[in-house]
Amino acid sequence: MELFTNQILAGIATGAIYACMALAVVMIYQAIDHLNFAQGEMAMFSTFISWQLMQWGVPYWGAFVITLVFSFVGGIAIERILFKPLAKAPVLTNVAGFIALFAIINSSAGLIWDFTIKQYPTPFGSAPFLGSQLISTHQAGMIGVTVLLLIGLYFFFQYTRIGLAMRAAASLPESARLVGINTSWMIALGWGMAAAIGSIAGMLIAPVVFLEPNMMGGVLIYGFAAAVLGGLSSPFGAVVGGFLVGIFENLAGTYIPGVGNELKLPIALALIISVLVVKPAGLFGRHIVKRV
Repeated sequence: MELFTNQILAGIATGAIYACMALAVVMIYQAIDHLNFAQGEMAMFSTFISWQLMQWGVPYWGAFVITLVFSFVGGIAIERILFKPLAKAPVLTNVAGFIALFAIINSSAGLIWDFTIKQYPTPFGSAPFLGSQLISTHQAGMIGVTVLLLIGLYFFFQYTRIGLAMRAAASLPESARLVGINTSWMIALGWGMAAAIGSIAGMLIAPVVFLEPNMMGGVLIYGFAAAVLGGLSSPFGAVVGGFLVGIFENLAGTYIPGVGNELKLPIALALIISVLVVKPAGLFGRHIVKRV
């Protein structure tokens, strides 16, 4: 029972990171109807920025805040410069744009900081949380930061004018334009927020997987799995999917013979395929009906 509880808590901790990544993926998907294959690389580059600031003597939380601002502005800049001109382009053109962005960011990070593994500090420490061996203080911190982020996003989208305008622009863009909402800039704000959320995921997972340009590859796949499981049309579903994927991969690696750590990633891919076959819209997604 102690092993089972330990795996559940560890799954919730890693699931918090997957939830952040899935939420970032869903936010951009709702804005432009495309999956951002460079979401992980954007998060990785932001994490390197925070690491560099700390190397220059900036305290952790100061670097954290500066990185969030940098990521937010960078996300808006990417949308304005690269993807706004591609708004009406064919799907494959957008996919090519995402792949190009992926390669550019990954190569740039390798050029600037090289591909050697770097230690990334944690502000929470690694001691047992409240004296319990079931979960570390860093894992508890990951869960706490994610929960606070999700609560903040809920109130932002539910009770602020900008949040409501962003929801309207994502769900009913034509109606939103008729009432005076600048849907183009709402999409840009969505990109900025998605980039900032992704950077939080990167900074929280870096002490676990270590810092290097390819660190977010697996995390992004888990984020895609979480988004598909919960539903690409549901931010709440993406969050729930993140926690479910984290718990599922931990339990599968522990209790399914022959899986281990090496086959956790294929388990996530199998989960994506299974959900798409049985319930294409995801657990909380809605079927989109278009008039023809």
